[in-house]
Amino acid sequence: MRVVVDLNRCQGYAQCCYAAPEHFEVRGHEILFYDPAPPEAKREQIERAQQACPVRAIEVESAGLTEEAEL
Repeated sequence: MRVVVDLNRCQGYAQCCYAAPEHFEVRGHEILFYDPAPPEAKREQIERAQQACPVRAIEVESAGLTEEAEL
């Protein structure tokens, strides 16, 4: 699994940090740090973070496919 965050789209709402605190963290003035390659065992938590993002900045890629949160 690969996680990609569009940092131009991200507005620092930090909802991903609440859903998956082990993999997303906002430091300082809305600077997002995230794990681009979390273990597959954490997929459910990562997908919750993806769905929680109000600006849909998080994409989860798996096996060559991109899974974007539905609007």
